[in-house]
Amino acid sequence: RSFTLDIARWDLECEFNNTDHRTELNGVERLIVRRGQPFTINLHLRSGVYQPGGSALDLTVETGPQPSDQYGTQASFGLTDQIDTSRWSAAITSPPGNMVSLSICSPPDAPIGRWRLTLGQGGRVDFVLLYNPWCTGDVVYMDSEEKLREYILAQDGIIYRGGWKYPIPTPWNYGQFEDGILNACLRILDMNPKCLRNPGKDASGRRNPIYVSRVLSAMVNCNDDKGVLLGRWTDDYDGGVSPLSWKGSVEILRNWDTNACQPVRFGQCWVFAAVACSVSRALGIPCRLVTNYNSAHDTNSDLVIERYVDENGQLVQKSRDMIWNYHCWVENWMTRPDLKPGFDGWQVMDPTPQEKSEGVYCCGPIPLKAIKEGELAYKYDAPFVFAEVNADVHTFMKRKDGTTKKIISSVHVGLKISTKSVGSDRREDITHLYKYPEGSDEEREAFTKANHQNKLLQQQDNAGLLIVIKVSADMRKGCDFDVFAVITNNTPNEKKCRLVFGSRAVSYNGILGENCGFKDLLNVQLAPGEEKRVALRMNYSKYAENLTEDNLIRLAALLLDYGTQEAYLAVRNVVLVNPEIKVRILGEPKENRKLAAEITLQNPLPVPLQNCCFTVEGSNLTGGQIVTERLNSTVEPGQDAKVKIYFTPTHSGLRKLVVDFDSNKLCHVKGYRNVIIGK
Repeated sequence: RSFTLDIARWDLECEFNNTDHRTELNGVERLIVRRGQPFTINLHLRSGVYQPGGSALDLTVETGPQPSDQYGTQASFGLTDQIDTSRWSAAITSPPGNMVSLSICSPPDAPIGRWRLTLGQGGRVDFVLLYNPWCTGDVVYMDSEEKLREYILAQDGIIYRGGWKYPIPTPWNYGQFEDGILNACLRILDMNPKCLRNPGKDASGRRNPIYVSRVLSAMVNCNDDKGVLLGRWTDDYDGGVSPLSWKGSVEILRNWDTNACQPVRFGQCWVFAAVACSVSRALGIPCRLVTNYNSAHDTNSDLVIERYVDENGQLVQKSRDMIWNYHCWVENWMTRPDLKPGFDGWQVMDPTPQEKSEGVYCCGPIPLKAIKEGELAYKYDAPFVFAEVNADVHTFMKRKDGTTKKIISSVHVGLKISTKSVGSDRREDITHLYKYPEGSDEEREAFTKANHQNKLLQQQDNAGLLIVIKVSADMRKGCDFDVFAVITNNTPNEKKCRLVFGSRAVSYNGILGENCGFKDLLNVQLAPGEEKRVALRMNYSKYAENLTEDNLIRLAALLLDYGTQEAYLAVRNVVLVNPEIKVRILGEPKENRKLAAEITLQNPLPVPLQNCCFTVEGSNLTGGQIVTERLNSTVEPGQDAKVKIYFTPTHSGLRKLVVDFDSNKLCHVKGYRNVIIGK
């Protein structure tokens, strides 16, 4: 006959368990464990001693507001001789005595979230259960320790912005283990409309990262729900801040959590993606942020982007179809038991609100393999993502009399798809994971499957005149520089042409601003085989006031052949480069020891800078806070803006100190410094 253990008190061993489960960076004040892996609780008995085979203990675990065995949100179990990692189980791992080590394990497909554990008659213990990519039985299992260090444990990273010819690395502080962030992430799950409608079913659904990824892609934007961020793609940020002012996810998630889930203003694609990455990593889903250059936004699912230009080669907005200079989303790692074999691994999930899916602004998860193979019937949202990297671009000229004419222009979408490398700050090109080499048999096969007829019919029609735009090597903000239209006559005949060469400020999602310089040459003559270079001067005095915060200028060169009436268009976006922020660490970086950083930026503009301000943040560096240092003085052209900032690192390891500089004429310049913190 067995006696029920008489428990006086217990010790959750949070420091030991959290470290063993790789959650200790969340803090060791509460129990945070991963599914499919045992954790240990020490029980101190009031009376009697534990005897193997002669002691009993009933345990119950439950999660969510309506726990049930059927939904897998409740389980009752007793002691067994040893742990069974495939289901809820408990075993005692200590010798006989009045202190008992109780080992408990959850199944690798248990729903994640907040759980309650009841020990016999008396004790109730709360703990948080997360996905476990270290556990072979978990659908998010990843077999590389190095990749897990990057895709789960790294609290900072690099986001690629700029343009495909000039990707600009921007640092970001994901901060998924900072104080309060895990609570905010669990609250995102609790506030999602599916949970509010049917909390019991939603709690059960949390076993499945496909379900949770889809919920996150809807909840990071606030278009249909009490989501985290409100998007804004105009220059008016009244009532909030410019998306470019954020340096990390911590402030955004905290603002949302502490302000009764009111949306944080404002986000754009890289901010939505970065917050989704923080939340995915916090919950235990391996995640990386990806940038697609020349990203197509196909609103009517015909895989064609139609663009219209006027007779000066300038875009006129006629359709909602757009080409974004770049677009960011995330990839989450998981198996796809709901699809046929071969589609496990990275899945696209896009939280930027663009088009509705099943009535809600969300997108994904869809396997990269499905995009590459042209399997557009697969879940979720394959046609939209396929178009982002493969759509065809048709350009038409809209004449003054209202007629339109197709013009010859080569624009490719889905270029230089980029993510941060594992374990280094280098850019990794992952375009090959999304598409086959251009012109290959496999590409044609994928396009046939996807019914992408336009791409299949395309022949390279090079009608003998060629126009391209070339730029200077150094296009720094504040400088005057030249850009060139280069025209080549590959025909045996002399050509007489008109060249319209213009430039306009543009935002990263393709919205055009004001004119930055323009030239109209009515009589360009080219002998057979001749090449001509036509320069357009870009003056700071002209472009300074028109630039958006994205620092982009769109160049368009339209060539009209008087003889054949054909029109040729070359388009290129140039990125004006911000000055470098230099960060010097003073002293030896050690845990819990005050440290100083000297931060410098040289004014590259021909005008003085006023209201200069540096802000700094870094996971485990600045205590989850943002450190701000203002300059009282004006910084003259060529002079340095310089500050000293103090902070106290809390954990050892490699960390990023992320810096933002802001002023009246030079806004949101980003920089960073990797700091290795010693023990």
